[in-house]
This record gives sequence, C-alpha cells and structure tokens, in this order.
Amino acid sequence: MINVRFKFLSLLIGLMFFSLSGISQENVSGELYDLAKVKNGVRNKRISSTDPTGGNNDRLENIKSGETRVFADIKGSGVINHIWITIAPGPDRLIRNDVILRMYWDGNEKPSVEAPIGPFFGQGWNEQYNYASFPLSAGPARGTGMSSYFVMPFAKGARLEVENQSDHTIEAFYFYVDYLEMDKLPKDMGRFHAWYNHELTDALPEGETEWGVVGENKNNTTGADNYVFADIKGKGHFVGINYYVHCPTPMWYGEGDDMWFIDGEQKPSLIGTGTEDFFNTSWCPKEPFSHPYFGYPRVNNDIGWLGRTHVYRFFINDPVFFETELKATIEHGHNNNLTLDLASVAYWYQDKASALPPAPTKEERRLKPFISNTDIHKWRHEWRKSKGNGSKLWGNE
Repeated sequence: MINVRFKFLSLLIGLMFFSLSGISQENVSGELYDLAKVKNGVRNKRISSTDPTGGNNDRLENIKSGETRVFADIKGSGVINHIWITIAPGPDRLIRNDVILRMYWDGNEKPSVEAPIGPFFGQGWNEQYNYASFPLSAGPARGTGMSSYFVMPFAKGARLEVENQSDHTIEAFYFYVDYLEMDKLPKDMGRFHAWYNHELTDALPEGETEWGVVGENKNNTTGADNYVFADIKGKGHFVGINYYVHCPTPMWYGEGDDMWFIDGEQKPSLIGTGTEDFFNTSWCPKEPFSHPYFGYPRVNNDIGWLGRTHVYRFFINDPVFFETELKATIEHGHNNNLTLDLASVAYWYQDKASALPPAPTKEERRLKPFISNTDIHKWRHEWRKSKGNGSKLWGNE
C-alpha cells in the first residue's frame, strides 16, 4: 500500500495520475498491480496524422514559416497519456529550437505548455541525439522519434498546436496523440504544465572568478541573480527539468547551487551543493549516463567543460510541493560568476490550468556558436602580447 499525497498510477499503460490531495480512486497501487486491474468507463481514443483516404501519406504537410497548425482538438474530459512526434526535414535545414509546441487545457486561451519541440522532448539546441528518461524519450535514429508518457488530464477539452517560427517549411509532421476519454475525471487531477526559459547569463563585474582562479570567490546569500527555471503562481507540485548548458570556457560550469523559494519565501528553504549534485551526479562529470530519473544524455567533447551539456532530473518519488507559488533557481557558477548560455524546460502539475510566464523570443533563443580552437589561439595571441610577446612563452607564466 502506498500512502503518499501525490503519486503516479500505472506508468506502464501511461496512466501516471498525479493527485493533488489524497490517493486517486483506489488505495493500492504499483505498475504491475494497476496493469492487471480492469477499469470501468474508460475509452481509448487517438488522434493521429493518418492519411484519411486510407493511403500512406500519414502526415501533416507544408507547415510554412510563421504558420500555426492545430493537430489535436479534443472535446470533453479525458487524459492524454502518450504523444509521439517526428518531423522533417532534419536540423540541417529545420531549426527545431524554433518549432514551438503548445498545449491548452479546459478551453483556456493561454497555453499551459509552451516550449520548443526539441528541448521539450530532451533534445537541446538544434541537435539530434538519443535520449531516454522515465516520462520522455527521443530516438532511436539519432533522436528523431520524440515521445511523451506524461499524463495530461483535462475536464473541458484539450488543444495541441505547433507553430513554425523557423525560416524553413515543416515539410512533414507525423504524430500520435493517445488519450483516455472519460465521462468525468477522477477527483483532484492536476493539470500538466511545461515552460521553456533561456538566458545568456552575466558574469560578475570582477570577472569569472570560478575556483578562485582569477579572483576571490564571494558568497551568494540571496539568490537574487540566479537563473530561474520555474516561476509558478498557484498550487501544485514540480516534477522535472531538462537543463541545457552551453559553456564558453573550459572552466567547470557546475559550481552553481539550486535554490527553491516556496510560497513566497524571501530566503530559499531548499538549497543544494552544486549543479552536478542537484542532478544526482558528482565530481564534474562529462560522460554520457542515463537513468530513468536523471542523466547526462549529451556531454561536451571539447577541452575541459567547453561546449554543450544536457542534464535532466525527474522528481518521480520526490516532487516539490507548493501551495501558492514556486520560484526554482540555480546559480550560473558559484555566486553567479560565469557567462553561460542556459536553457531549460520545467515540468509540473497545478490544481488548474494556468498561464505561463512570457516565452523567450526567437531572438532570445538564438543559438550561440561554438568556441573553436581558432578562438582559443586568438586568446593565446593576446595573452602573449600582454606578456611582452616573448618567443618562448608557454602559457601559464
């Protein structure tokens, strides 16, 4: 018997019901137990890109630049428990960071889900790579098949749409939206939310003082300049994050602590010990690793920690609860001393469908270029000049 306030039910059949008070329906649960139960009053439904003529042209076609296309418009009550999407062309022509996924619940005019399609499913920047976690996956074939098993309840309809903000036509958009149709939702079902944020962070006026290499490491007592990955008004619980870091320096990017301000706190009640610690890892990792709840599906292959890294964590057994609001943040380097290109998608449930904070614009999402060996050599050249341009300068004088 599992007596928790919030929980998933029946993940194996996609029914990860989160309850906002008490236990949903029955008082005994577990994936295999629930898989064996016979349920009443539930009808399987599907909206897909199947060819209505019975042919094999099973896709939406030619979603032009600037166009928004609704691909699922569901009436009544139910629970989406599976979404699968793949699109063409690939990232060499179609920037998936500029293909925006939105979801609306219960007739709301404002979306409760808004994120670029790649980052939502665990594909950072405009890249493709395989990714597997408890509720989300991308792959195989280098991350081309994108799937969600998040449960998404609705009482008065659901609408899913895609907006093409890229400069290229989406030539093919294939999808499944599987859901359970119900006469009435079980009591206390929350509404699924997801929000994408992106920021090029500021270094300190005294410079990037990480590890005390070029200056004193000072203290961060307020979290005022932290990167914000969730800014939520209302009642609910936080269940996960995909976190994307592009680091322009070989220095370790992850000394930043997570800090959580719950229900209007002026000082955070939950404080971590470092970025890799928050993501259940340790000692500045840069190797691929995947666990159902956390992992590093994409790591940099450059000098030190220069380049792009994607980490994730899902709070399956340890969601973060809030009654009125939640501000979830993390430092960008110790005391926010690093310039980093940060992006994230946060996932949570609320007691009702709510509007999100403003979404980053296309310009704000624009990808930063990689720092190359040529750039580093130019830095070295300027360093040599600052040291008198001696012919035998090595690099650490």
